[in-house]
Amino acid sequence: MLKVTGLKKVFRVEKMFGAGKTEIAAIDGVSFEAKEGSILAIVGESGSGKTTIARCLAGIETPDGGEMVYNGNKLEFDTKEKRAAVQYVFQDTFGSLNPRMKIRDAIAEPIEFHFGKKSADLRTSVDACLESVGIKAETGNKYPHELSGGQRQRVVIARALSMNPRLLIADEPVSSLDVSVQAQILSLFQKLNREKGISIIFITHDLRIVKSLAHDIIVLKNGKIEERGGVADVYREPKSPYTRLLLSSIPGNQAGSEKIHGS
Repeated sequence: MLKVTGLKKVFRVEKMFGAGKTEIAAIDGVSFEAKEGSILAIVGESGSGKTTIARCLAGIETPDGGEMVYNGNKLEFDTKEKRAAVQYVFQDTFGSLNPRMKIRDAIAEPIEFHFGKKSADLRTSVDACLESVGIKAETGNKYPHELSGGQRQRVVIARALSMNPRLLIADEPVSSLDVSVQAQILSLFQKLNREKGISIIFITHDLRIVKSLAHDIIVLKNGKIEERGGVADVYREPKSPYTRLLLSSIPGNQAGSEKIHGS
């Protein structure tokens, strides 16, 4: 479904004391594929480039090189249909929801803009979106600050689903939630993938949540791919020392610890 070849993104940042600018390659020639109907996890520490990849795939950032092909065509966002097909779930639920807008209106706005729905049809669509992520329709009358973190994340997912996307990019969507709520949101992503066939690219720094969630995994370090493969294969026999190090840091992962100490 998605093929990325030689993707590059360079940022120009100010040097200290006004000594001009320097270039930092956030992504340095990354290539990978995402299968139709699968969940691909992109894993790495802070600064590894994983969020930059996600933002390029969503059209938020413009790559400086490489190619992104979606369903056989160059990935572009020049029409409503193309923009609707790829949706982004942000980590910061407060930042991605207008605090002055009721939940119902936040979801209705893109539906009305993209599909032209009005009145009863619009209300029905909003209710269906909320219910698809486990939120009661009456919750739509509340404001973001009246909801818990888990509820807000479900709302953000519902708004993304309102566009009927084929590809969902989830950028650290559970990192700010407590463990019990994390499990609920991860289960929701699995349900959307399984029942609706939505392909998901899941960005995270936490290898603990990937094993039971994703089908395939990419491990990033300093803007380059360190390792890739099926999740079960990478967990069972990681080839990269960096991957073994990440696995060894998981509490209770004795196998990963033995591997890194024996390398």
